[in-house]
Order: sequence, then C-alpha cells, then structure tokens
Amino acid sequence: MQRDKPNRDRAQHDRTQREKVQEPLARSRRPSAIEVARLAGVSQSAVSRAFTPGASISPATRAKVMSAAEQIGYMPNAIARSMITRRTNIIGVVLGNLEYQFYQQALRVLSLRLQEAGRQVLLFTVPPGGDLDALLPQVLQYQVDGVIIGAATLSSDMAAECERRGTPVVLFNRTVPGVPAHSVTSDNYGGARLVATLLVRAGHRRFGFIAGHRDTSTGINRERGFYEGLAALGIDTAAQVVRMEANYSYEGARQAVLSLLAEGPRPDAIFGANDMMAMGAIDAAREAGLRVPDDLSVIGFDDTPQSAWTAYALTTLRQPIEELVEASVDLILGLHDQPSNRRTIVEVPVLFVERGSARLPRPEEAVAITGGQRSDTVPEPAAKPARKTERRRSRGRKVA
Repeated sequence: MQRDKPNRDRAQHDRTQREKVQEPLARSRRPSAIEVARLAGVSQSAVSRAFTPGASISPATRAKVMSAAEQIGYMPNAIARSMITRRTNIIGVVLGNLEYQFYQQALRVLSLRLQEAGRQVLLFTVPPGGDLDALLPQVLQYQVDGVIIGAATLSSDMAAECERRGTPVVLFNRTVPGVPAHSVTSDNYGGARLVATLLVRAGHRRFGFIAGHRDTSTGINRERGFYEGLAALGIDTAAQVVRMEANYSYEGARQAVLSLLAEGPRPDAIFGANDMMAMGAIDAAREAGLRVPDDLSVIGFDDTPQSAWTAYALTTLRQPIEELVEASVDLILGLHDQPSNRRTIVEVPVLFVERGSARLPRPEEAVAITGGQRSDTVPEPAAKPARKTERRRSRGRKVA
C-alpha cells in the first residue's frame, strides 16, 4: 500500500495541474451583448447603438451600457458586426516605397484621419517594379469598404473589377490616363512650371533636372511642367537642360550630379523632382567645391521635414498633406455611402517655400505663370527677415 501512495499523489498532482490550466480557459469566455443588456436593464439593440458612433441613443442609456460593459469586460465584435451591416469599416491603403518621407507623413496623417472617422487602415505595400493588379485581389479579399492607392499604376481592367464589386477606389497624389478612377493629386505640373519661371527670372540659363519614375503621373507632370515652363520663356531645353535619373533616391541623385559636374558644362540651377534628390544634389555640389546658392541654385519638391534642416535650408514646393488626405478621405467615404460612376479629380494647389538654396527674383519682381496659375504673396514676419516665405501658390482645380 505504501508503494501505491506515490502513484496516488502523482495522479492527484496531475489532476490539480489540469484544473489550474482549465480554470483560466473557463473564465476567458468573452462576455456577450445580451449579458450587457441584462446587467444594464436595456435592450440588446440599445447596446449596439451605444457602441455605434452617431447612433441615436440618450446619454443616460449610453452611460448605463458603458458602465455594464466595463464591469464584465465586454467589447463589441467588429467582425461579427460587419457580417450584419455588410461594412467592415476598413479602408485598404496601398503605398509604394515607404522610404520616401512624403509617404511616411501621408500614411501617418491618413491613419489618424480615418480613425477619427471611425475607420481603420489595412496597409499593403507594392515594392519597386511590383504589380499592383496582382496585389489588389488580396486587398479585396478583406472586404474593405474602399481602397486608397498611392503606389504604382492601376489598369482599367482592375478598376472595372473594383467597380463591379462595389469597392470605391481613390488614387492618392496620382492619376492614370484612360482609367476611370477617382483621384486626389497635387498640382504637380503647375508647381514645376512655377519653379521654371522663378529660376529664369532670376537669371539662370543652364539647368539640370533630376527625374523620378517614368511610369507615374507625379513624375511625368513635374518634368513636363518644368520643361514647358522653361520653353515658354525662351530656353532651348534640348541645349540648355541636362536630364538625370535617380528614381527619387538621395544617393542616385548625388552620384548623377557629381558626374554632371565632373563632365561639364556646369549648370547654374538644378531642380529635383523630390526633396531627397535635391538634397543629394546639394551634397554633390559641396563635394565638388561649389557654394549653394552662390554657384548653384537647387530646388526640390514636397517640403518634407528634412528640407528645413539647417544643413540644407532647401527651397522647395510644399505638397499640403493635410489637404490631400482630407480630400481623399472625404471622397472615399462619400463614394462608399453614395456610389458614383462619374469620375472625380481633385487637384490641390502647392506652395512655393523659399529658404536658402536658390537665387530667386525679389518677390515684387516674380511674375505669375500663365496658363491656370496665380501668384499669392504672403507677407514676411515683421520681427526679422524670413528664411522661409510662402510666396507663390498654384491654382489647382476640382472636376466633380
């Protein structure tokens, strides 16, 4: 009998351990809306309304529901609710290379704005050269209420598929010719043309242009605006402009400008299609022994936080991220509530931000670009001369 005692003790120990493991599992069952309703003394529909933003429910009833929910640890099941309402409250966001500071900022602001509207972001990324059409079916599998695309290009076939499924699509800071998709974009063409005008009016005659990607409307319109702006003022773009490619990267721009300065003839102004490339151009100029802006003017595009660093003091064009995001969110939510086959294009004006990297004409001498542009002068602070002055604004447009 004594020999059996250790076995009995071991068996009792095993049973005790199993009970300890099973006990938390029994307590981990999620409280239900029915239990909340019973505890609060209200109907189950009142519980649902209490957790639905904007729903009709009295403050007193909502307070009772929230108090009961807190007591038993209840949280609504968004997935279960979506099966009833046929809304997930999820917006798919597709972006490209998040090394670009502009899109890092845009994602942060976009996420906050959608959360304020009671929506959540499901993020997808498209690698450089990736196929957006291959990725979108994965996005649609999550039954998203809409898709905001800030990367690559969208084919007409995939746009039609999204429309067939009833999933609105908004292109962020880009357009795709021939594709019936809604879009919100900066006035990339007008901003670049404004840069050309200011540089020529300041006396520059030899130019370098650092291009981004060839397959995006953003890069295409910035390049076209710059070249056409120069040509309109008598610049022979074939002879007086050198085009470089850097795919929006700092190092690519730095190497391209170093090669250009070594080969000659040297330009007296360089326009980078984004700030990162413009900063690469500034560092290349310094490595070559040039002074910015005395020997070489450099202007960028985007107005990312780094462009304001003292080491660069980059003169640039600001894309108003808040306005772009606000317009995109309003459009995607409006299309979900009221679908429309009519294509909407919102074009947001850009601001010219003068710092210290370019020689420019005096404010009163700057001439507004023709062809849908206007010039707005913003007074400088009275305390001291401003290094950063928003002097020119493109017009932008909305086609509803």
